[in-house]
Amino acid sequence: MDAILALEDGRVFRGEGFGHTGISTGEACFNTSMTGYQEVLTDPSYRGQIVTMTYPLIGNYGVNEEDAESRGPHVRGFVVGELCRTPSNFRSQQSLQDYFIEHQIIGIEGVDTRALTKHLRSSGAMRACLTTELNQDEAIQQAKDSAPMEGSDFVQEVTTPAGFTWEAESRNWVLPNPSHGQEGHYADLPEVRHRIVAYDFGIKYNILRQLRQNGFEVEVVSARTSAKDVLAHNPDGIFLSNGPGDPAALDYIHAEIEQLIGAKPIFGICLGHQILTHAFGGKTFKLKFGHRGGNQPVKDLRSGAVSITSQNHGFATDRESLPSHVEVTHLNLNDNTVEGIRSTSDPVFSVQYHPEAAPGPHDASYIFKEFADLIDATK
Repeated sequence: MDAILALEDGRVFRGEGFGHTGISTGEACFNTSMTGYQEVLTDPSYRGQIVTMTYPLIGNYGVNEEDAESRGPHVRGFVVGELCRTPSNFRSQQSLQDYFIEHQIIGIEGVDTRALTKHLRSSGAMRACLTTELNQDEAIQQAKDSAPMEGSDFVQEVTTPAGFTWEAESRNWVLPNPSHGQEGHYADLPEVRHRIVAYDFGIKYNILRQLRQNGFEVEVVSARTSAKDVLAHNPDGIFLSNGPGDPAALDYIHAEIEQLIGAKPIFGICLGHQILTHAFGGKTFKLKFGHRGGNQPVKDLRSGAVSITSQNHGFATDRESLPSHVEVTHLNLNDNTVEGIRSTSDPVFSVQYHPEAAPGPHDASYIFKEFADLIDATK
């Protein structure tokens, strides 16, 4: 089954289609992670995007229910160098090919992903069309006619329709150590120390697991929840999740979060960080090709420590737009973009990267303890 990936600037990549057939449009971007393709597929922050994996072989360990980061996949399409059609792993429940058929996702393999990645790095992330049905010229026109990422609100498509309390499995699995006579087992969870409300802008399950592992009981609410309704829960703190799309397009959310600043301790990740930027009166801007992968170095300016982090974002905080009472706490060492901020007048902070990274790295997981300590300090 022939397939075409056509970019809005006229560049075309051909390959073999797998999974679903048809036509799909979205923003073409790339992810440099060497593992974790299922987590990428099911991360709601990829809503509206056609993702290219730079690692050459994808699908070799299959798909399983436990590694999903949400209710299902969110990508508009998937581009790989080589698809493994016979996965081999004791946890595998399904091949990537069958998974894509089930969820109606178009994939393309046999693409020179190195050439595609270098093109996107030089020209920037751009609109694209992935198709098994159109010819080259038709596919390019579809890409040009599709909606740009700027101004897009995908939060409404991924947020929970109704609030819920997170009660799913959150224990860490400890690997067996035969040399010490230890079998594999789940580690015990700590007692609940704090009750928080988490805004779901496209929240990842591992964020919820990490919050529980750090002693939080989490009530998840829709992105449309008002500040008044959040405060009616009388939480010890408020969490702002990751999510997709352009943060500048979410003015209805900015207004509610602005009302919460100073009322309760607040912690944001990724889109939550960008939303806080706007709630403080700052601005965000679109990055040329974004940060997507598990190898981004971030410096904590408070301690000088450098963490290797997992990231997935196409927008960043404009440092010069921040008010005087908001300080930058973290920087990306690749391009010096803002990776963390905090208020000097209220118990509010956020980070742009993903400290909960699944499958990893886990250098920055200390941030969750900082949230717990912040709540303790304000009680």
